[in-house]
Amino acid sequence: MQPLGLGDPLRLGPYRIAGVLGQGGMGKVYLGRDATGQAVAVKVLLPDLVNDGNLTERFVREAQTARAVTSDGVARVLGAQLESGRPWIATEFLAGPTLDDAVRRYGPFGDALIREVARSLASTLRDIHATGLVHRDLKPSNVVLTSGGPRIIDFGIARPEHGLTLTQTGQVPVTPGYGAPEQVLGRRVGPAADIFSLGAVLAFAATGRPPYSGAAVAALLYEVVHGTPDVELVPAPVRHLIEPCFAKDPVARPLPEWVADAAQPPHGSERLWTIGPLADEIRGLEAAARRLVGDEGPAGPRPGHAPDLPAGGARPARRRLLLALAGGGAVLAAGAGGVAWWLTDRSGGGGGGGARSNPFDVPPAVDVRPAQLGSDTGTPQPLWGPVQGVADAGSPPPLPVRDVVVFAAAGGGIAAHRVTDGTQRWRAGAAHAAAGYLSIADRLVVTADADGVLRTYVASTGEPKWTADVRASALLAADADHVYALTSEGALVCVATADAGVRWTRPPALPLPGGRPAAALGAGVLVVCGASGDVVAVRAKDGAKAWVRKGQAAAALAPAIDGGTVFLGGHTFAGVRAGDGKELWSREPLHTVRRGSYGWGPPTVAGGEVFTLDSEALRYLRPNGEDARPVSFVAGAAPPWQPPVVQANSVWVVESQGPGVSGLPRSTRSLAQSYPLTGGRGRTAAGSGNRLFVLNTETLLALPVF
Repeated sequence: MQPLGLGDPLRLGPYRIAGVLGQGGMGKVYLGRDATGQAVAVKVLLPDLVNDGNLTERFVREAQTARAVTSDGVARVLGAQLESGRPWIATEFLAGPTLDDAVRRYGPFGDALIREVARSLASTLRDIHATGLVHRDLKPSNVVLTSGGPRIIDFGIARPEHGLTLTQTGQVPVTPGYGAPEQVLGRRVGPAADIFSLGAVLAFAATGRPPYSGAAVAALLYEVVHGTPDVELVPAPVRHLIEPCFAKDPVARPLPEWVADAAQPPHGSERLWTIGPLADEIRGLEAAARRLVGDEGPAGPRPGHAPDLPAGGARPARRRLLLALAGGGAVLAAGAGGVAWWLTDRSGGGGGGGARSNPFDVPPAVDVRPAQLGSDTGTPQPLWGPVQGVADAGSPPPLPVRDVVVFAAAGGGIAAHRVTDGTQRWRAGAAHAAAGYLSIADRLVVTADADGVLRTYVASTGEPKWTADVRASALLAADADHVYALTSEGALVCVATADAGVRWTRPPALPLPGGRPAAALGAGVLVVCGASGDVVAVRAKDGAKAWVRKGQAAAALAPAIDGGTVFLGGHTFAGVRAGDGKELWSREPLHTVRRGSYGWGPPTVAGGEVFTLDSEALRYLRPNGEDARPVSFVAGAAPPWQPPVVQANSVWVVESQGPGVSGLPRSTRSLAQSYPLTGGRGRTAAGSGNRLFVLNTETLLALPVF
């Protein structure tokens, strides 16, 4: 990737040009940005070739061919100018190494990945052939590995099935070792030629070497026509996919749909593109390209002005991104336009993926009017509900996010209902609610699916946004910039919201076995309390151990953080310094409890006070641990307690063994009130905007607060 130079356009059609991906014999390919901020690749015919009728015809044919193929396995053509001026083609921008480069760098693929590649490429060939086209040049360097799977590129010599390839005398019309025998012999070429090439590509992916070899091109072509492919090193479980593709007679080769069906990749194999070093490289490429096209203005000099740049060329920060796009030996491919540029600088990683909807373009948080305060006497009447049969009985506590409240839906997934009337706004069936769900700056809801992939949704609409495969088993905490989770291997992982990249992964200082941990984020630390009651704190920026506190509680109790102090319930109620875990003060419970039994509940901090349950007593404490006001008693509160919910002038407590949910005054001027609930299982609550949201088994309702 290079910055723009003199003579390079600042804009082509609707696309702002950000840099030069590379240059070939026919033209240049630029990295561009459309009106929505998406990265695109724009291929332009060189000015001195515009009047060359043959090259212009080929350029137009390439665009028309690419447009005809609408498969998900190729890059979409987004626009083109072919009839006047300087011809150009804009396509989706693919970031990732070619199959050739990936195998050489990471080694041959395993059985599961081979099957997934076979299924994907065969399905794409089926789509290409359905348009009446034959690719004619399928090879490892024409397959780009993206976060969405393999994409076939370069339709430069693709033809209709009935078309003949005319070449000059002595010119080889195929890539030696990958073209079919009929191509080598100059005979009519049909879809079966692509199947032969598919077999050769899969053999290379499985072994790291081509299936045919020869000391010279002529010898190699002879082997293709008369010899036998070397598939000895192809793993036996996938050999049956590959060998039939090498039949000398095109009629004897399988159809692409047969290959796709026979591949039978294992469940979840599509996730293989989102884990491991290859996935890390792709994510880095995508992130760098997003930052580059998001930068204001093009990378070149202003017309009529010398570039105000250091000796290296581009502005320093931008140049680092340009170098990153060229890093790691990756291939940045201009999709179906038919250009792949080898960039060999080793300074970093970077690239971009043109997506149909930018997963990182998130609308602002929605404003919603708070509810009117209710009466501080009598039994509160619901603002709406109870809405029956909408929630899963084992749902985590509801999550209010501005205009919606999120919870585990009956039948699976998560649901978001409007806070104003309780009607369903959206539902995400892929979510595995047991892993939890969190708000990201009130703009996104993040959860995980059954495979541990983080999934995000626009809070107000449910529109899916970015994903990150980190094998998450439990979501812990999130802020505007990062999401923290526990992986299925028991490690802590930090994912950046800007690009879905993993910032760090570390095993905690103490194991966190058992159920879902409880966590809090603040003051530069992530504090996690496991099911054993041990507490681990790590630095949020890098996951390094900050401190450990063993035996604090008998269960996973959520900490609270405020003003540099971490408040911990359990056998004692303690305030510890966030940075190093030094105990600042500690309070014993009203009633002596045995080790291993419950004591203080999880705290809530609001308005400079700390609220927590101590057996059936609601305690009001100052941040230094002193009592702020007299104790209030709540009938039916039993462990494991939930954090009190503070809204307006009231504090609400879920009575797991009592009549329902009780609201107690934050001052002595009001009276306690209670709302009855039937059943004693699955009661949870949360509050926002002067509303108290209560899940009671499978029922959802909203109560006014006072």
